[in-house]
Amino acid sequence: MWSVAYVPVGERPLALDVQALANRFVRLDISEPSRALACVVSHSSLFERIKARQYDETYLLVLKDTVQHGDAKEVTIGDDGVLRMQGQICVPNLDGLRELIL
Repeated sequence: MWSVAYVPVGERPLALDVQALANRFVRLDISEPSRALACVVSHSSLFERIKARQYDETYLLVLKDTVQHGDAKEVTIGDDGVLRMQGQICVPNLDGLRELIL
C-alpha cells in the first residue's frame, strides 16, 4: 500500500486516477513499460446472496454433507464453496431467490 503523499507532485494526478479505478474494481496489469491492460472485476450480487443463503436450507445442507462424505456423483462443491448439481448452482428456496432468477 502506498500513499499519494510519497508520489512526486507531477505524477499525483495519474496516481489518483489509478486509485479511483481500483476503487471501481478495475485492475491494471503493466507487464511491459509501453502497455497496460485494464480489466473490470465484477461479482454478481445475486450470486453472493445465493452463496450466503445456500446452506440455510435443510435439503441443501443434507446434500452438502452427502457430497463431503463422497456419496454424491452428480453434486459437487466448487472451489468457491458453492454447491452445484450437474454443473448448475443449487439455489435455496429462501428470500425469493428462485423467483429472482425466473
